Amino acid sequence: MSLERDLLKRAENRCELCGADESLAPYEVPNSPKSGLENHLLSCGTCTSQFDSEVRDANHWRCLNDSMWSQEPVVQVMAWRMLHRLKSEGWPQDLLDMMYLDEDTQAWAAAAGDAEDKSNAIVHKDANGAILKAGDSVVLIKDLKVKGSSMVAKQGTAVRRISLDHENPEYIEGKVDGQHIVIVTKYVKKL
Repeated sequence: MSLERDLLKRAENRCELCGADESLAPYEVPNSPKSGLENHLLSCGTCTSQFDSEVRDANHWRCLNDSMWSQEPVVQVMAWRMLHRLKSEGWPQDLLDMMYLDEDTQAWAAAAGDAEDKSNAIVHKDANGAILKAGDSVVLIKDLKVKGSSMVAKQGTAVRRISLDHENPEYIEGKVDGQHIVIVTKYVKKL
């Protein structure tokens, strides 16, 4: 039998996470100590598209309330990982508190780094609270005098491909009129 047929049989022709019966395909769960059927799950297109995406539909993932109790370790691992990725929503923490994984499955689940504490990580935010990442483009919302020069960076100036100060969440760096400058994040808006 092929891997896909084995998965379809095990999953009863449904996504093993949300139960959908359309756009099903095998998904190899990363960092697996096993191979073949044991490290694959049958997943719908909606679930697969959100595994590694920063944009997730939290309501779609309420399905984990049921699938986290699967007897298949591969399904338990992906449920655990997705609950950790959605932890900021609040409700996933309650499910994680109820979830039990044996030692080997827990080690496999944690291998992707989803449970690492990121609370001390420096986060750069613009004037509206949008999170800034290296490479983003921003626009100045105020005229800014550049210290140490006679230059004034005008309101509305776009700064492309910014870099982040890894020690201070209030500073970003970018080029304005060909000059590399440090900019305070409260004076920019993400494009």
